[in-house]
Amino acid sequence: MKIMHIIPGSGGSFYCGNCLRDSKYVEALRKSGHQVVKLPMYLPLFADEHDLSREIPVFYGAISIYLKQLFPIFRKAPEWIDKLLNSKPMLKLASKFAGSTRAKGLEEMTVSMLLGEEGQQRDELERMVDWIVENCDPDVIHLSNALLLGLAHRLSERMHVPVICSLQDEDVWVDVMKPSARESVWKLMSKKAEHVSAFISVSDYYADVMKGKMDIPDTKLKSVHIGVDPDDYIFKPVGEKGRNIGFVSRMCYGNGFDILIDAFIILKQKSAFEDVNLVLTGGSTGDDRKFLSEIRRKIREEGIAEYVEFHDDFEEEGLRDFLEKVTVVSVPVRNGEAFGIYLLECMVSGVPVVQPALGAFPEIIETAGGGITFEPNDPQKLSELLEKLLSDPAELDRLSRAGREGVEKHFHIRLQAEEMITVYNEALGIEVLSEQD
Repeated sequence: MKIMHIIPGSGGSFYCGNCLRDSKYVEALRKSGHQVVKLPMYLPLFADEHDLSREIPVFYGAISIYLKQLFPIFRKAPEWIDKLLNSKPMLKLASKFAGSTRAKGLEEMTVSMLLGEEGQQRDELERMVDWIVENCDPDVIHLSNALLLGLAHRLSERMHVPVICSLQDEDVWVDVMKPSARESVWKLMSKKAEHVSAFISVSDYYADVMKGKMDIPDTKLKSVHIGVDPDDYIFKPVGEKGRNIGFVSRMCYGNGFDILIDAFIILKQKSAFEDVNLVLTGGSTGDDRKFLSEIRRKIREEGIAEYVEFHDDFEEEGLRDFLEKVTVVSVPVRNGEAFGIYLLECMVSGVPVVQPALGAFPEIIETAGGGITFEPNDPQKLSELLEKLLSDPAELDRLSRAGREGVEKHFHIRLQAEEMITVYNEALGIEVLSEQD
């Protein structure tokens, strides 16, 4: 099967779960013998730009569409200006901009993108579709998230193939908008959903959320969990490590970065935990600078700077180095998440997770068995759980091994890719036989 994945990038400035999810699916589908083209939008997917090539350009370059949306004069700019704005150095610079990763202030652009051929980016949409027609012949087109639904009608109209759309954390983007814009966006997304053959939610929890947000019928909605390949990760027993607490995600307020810092401060006040360190990774955006500056100041003022490490590299080898250091990981996201691929990356590496009982966290941890959840999501409670876990080597070891086994059994990327192919086949009208048949 020939599959096209259209994926927005983050430029590698922070740990992007959606980028990782899509790239892991692409790799798994290719290993299964399918032809998959990865088409990046806005920004490169990763910092080292290994997703970019001369053959496949980045469409809807972040700087270009931003300027064209705000300043109409750029819509008539010569082609060479577009090429300059969409060049690798400029896109890499754009990944550091605050506006490239937040919705507040970008309501008009979000609506315009969802309008598709009726929006301000109609010319870029035609350029993308023309390129696909000239260079690819996909059987299926897969959109990374519902904020790309403005592409669906034109793609299906020109390509005459099913359009599939993943669902993951769209609410995080939309629900921070001002109320009038928020309502308009959800209504527009619901309308554009008619051009999609099937929606794939990353968890049962989020499927229920989006059914309510977008009125998606059960017949068009399926849950397919995120997966990872255990062979890509090194399992290291917790007994072979020092007692280190980790954080791996974008270091921001929404992800509860400060909650973990405060929990660590409470823990370090107890003499039995003088050896415990905190290792932090996941990157940030321009929006997070003031917040992180305050966090660093607090760390210095509390006298714990020598016990806190900011681990800068969170891609591939850097992530593996991080996972080999830490004994337990917590990302106390304030409002939960649709999934959280870092849970799988930690558990498959033998690192138990401690998460708030929010979003899909209970669903994922209960299935895999490599962690614990807690209520409420506050520093004192988190500190107490970390204290209990770090004081119980046997329980840490049990969770460590259970997590690895649970991911291998339930979240192997090969199994999830097979489920994805089943969705594609059903959209194509290809009868899928069960093993019993």
